[in-house]
Amino acid sequence: STNAYPIVFRNKENILFTSNITPDALDGEFPSGQFPQVYEVNTTGNRPTLFSSLTMEDISIDPTGTKMLYHDKKGYEDPWRKRHQSSITRDVWLCELGETKTYKKLTTFKGENRTPRWTADGKAFYYLSEQDGSFNVYKRGLDDTKTTKLTNFKDNPVRFLSVSNDETLSFAYNGEIYTMKEQGEPKKVPIQIVTDRQENELKYINFTTGINEMDVSPNGKEIAFIVRGDVFVTSVEYGSTRRITNTPEQERDVSFSPDGRSVVYAAERGGLWNVYQTSLDKKEEDSFLYASSFKEEQLTTSDSTSFQPLYSPDGKEIAFLHNRTEIRVLNLKDRKIRTVLDGKFNYSYSDGDQWYRWSPDSKWILAKYISIGGWNNTDVALVKADGSGELTNLTESGYTDDGPRFVQDGKAMIWFSDRAGYRSHGSWGAHRDAYIMFFDSEAYDKFRMSKEELALLKEKEKKEKADEEKKKDSKKSKKDKEAKKKDVEPLKFDLENRRDRIIRLTPNSSAVADAMLNKEGDKLYYLTRFEKDYDLWVYDLQEKSSKILAKATGAGTLHTDSVGKNILLLAGGQLKKIDMEKGSTTPIKMQAQFEYKPKEERAYIFNHAWQQVKDKFYVTDLHGIDWDGYKETYERYLPHINNNFDFAEMLSEMLG
Repeated sequence: STNAYPIVFRNKENILFTSNITPDALDGEFPSGQFPQVYEVNTTGNRPTLFSSLTMEDISIDPTGTKMLYHDKKGYEDPWRKRHQSSITRDVWLCELGETKTYKKLTTFKGENRTPRWTADGKAFYYLSEQDGSFNVYKRGLDDTKTTKLTNFKDNPVRFLSVSNDETLSFAYNGEIYTMKEQGEPKKVPIQIVTDRQENELKYINFTTGINEMDVSPNGKEIAFIVRGDVFVTSVEYGSTRRITNTPEQERDVSFSPDGRSVVYAAERGGLWNVYQTSLDKKEEDSFLYASSFKEEQLTTSDSTSFQPLYSPDGKEIAFLHNRTEIRVLNLKDRKIRTVLDGKFNYSYSDGDQWYRWSPDSKWILAKYISIGGWNNTDVALVKADGSGELTNLTESGYTDDGPRFVQDGKAMIWFSDRAGYRSHGSWGAHRDAYIMFFDSEAYDKFRMSKEELALLKEKEKKEKADEEKKKDSKKSKKDKEAKKKDVEPLKFDLENRRDRIIRLTPNSSAVADAMLNKEGDKLYYLTRFEKDYDLWVYDLQEKSSKILAKATGAGTLHTDSVGKNILLLAGGQLKKIDMEKGSTTPIKMQAQFEYKPKEERAYIFNHAWQQVKDKFYVTDLHGIDWDGYKETYERYLPHINNNFDFAEMLSEMLG
């Protein structure tokens, strides 16, 4: 079955309605749900018959029942869009009914012409048009092209025109209903609606799914995640869940600090994205789940967007995106901010489309950036995090290279590229592979060793380590040894011959969603699909063999626990734990209690949508539109809206 929408009574016995059922075999229009047919059915409920395979909207039948007016639909375009002129805009047509229908286009203006309505004598019609700027009411005869403008509204469109039998016109303008006679002035209809409150100001909702991002704590026991714009923390083993933020605004980009005592995230408050941090209050507490209290602080106060924060491995600094494309670093001690990668090296099409990761020594950043391939074929850059501007293009392929992250203790990186397999030469999509590039020749040689060679090397290293331990001063305290163990040596990169140290990790190109190496570096785990759903695959780099580890996992992001024995997967809004050897899957249960405040949330979404246009429209003056004024115009409706259907329509009207 399919939806059916009534349009008009054709006569006292028959109704015309639109539906996508079966178009005429001779119809040359593209078969799409965007172009429904018109059907006729008797009020007694007999079998519907095809009235017209053409898409007709706002049909109006003349007094004699022999003619009809309608406006067409040539293609997809937001029906609330205003003031555009193109080949897709609507026109008013006349259809003369009979055994053979005849059609005549009545309007010639290249913009929008809509909602035709007959006059009482059937010799002319009223309609809405943007031919003088904003939608107004016009009148035109059937036999001439002269139009008469009946209303002179500006700034906002006239909508929903209807005409009574005595030719009283009624329509909506700026949220009010008006009536008028052809020779008169529009009069606002005073309307007062007295009603009880129809919507609760607060609703409690328990979410067991709907997660859209996550991060694992350093000890692997907790997961921070986002559900419906709030930050939560849950236990991996027990499902206990704690809410960290409780705001009608949106939080996102959550990540744990290296010591697990803080989480950092971005929040859009007061119309602007900034970086926030919530930390445990008491030194003796080490878990968000069972903490008696925690405190939030705002870390950035820029007048431009700041989001996508990421702690450095030493926990001393946070990298974040400034103004959507510029990578900056905040020092948590002195609160000084420096630019690491200039915004000119990136282009943001949608929020969250940038990527960067810290090096283990907290001195470098791997980032996606624009180089020789242009904005839609990015490269991977190695950027010095001290703000010196030192940058090296590591990939230089001309294809899309992204998603880099350090592996092998910083001696290599893995990333994704579509340089092999199905390539995006025609911008119709591509298949990807996971690659590894080594910055150290010794690590490269070790990675390429056979199973036998690796076993001999491990035996040799074990013996050398034992001999070294014997030579150590036995008087050294355990504390000294632990301190030395924690020291991270600064990385040194041999970039001279990096192209010769690239290995394709995946055995074949495919729709790879994510990939990771295990701690030993001898197995690649990756999410991909070859049929309907995504599966988790494992590729043994020593044996050169692959197999499905877990079926139908869905596309998502891969993380590991602290010991590297389990994969923690976010896919389809749910968390799963997958044994890296057996492939057994265990759902990570969570109960996120969310406080839904519909009016406050709609107010936030309204401001978010308005701000997105102001920030991201391709010309800063918005073609001369008074965008601040339109915010005031539509914001006044918010207190009177009690459902999301009306809210969506109001937003569409503003954005149009």
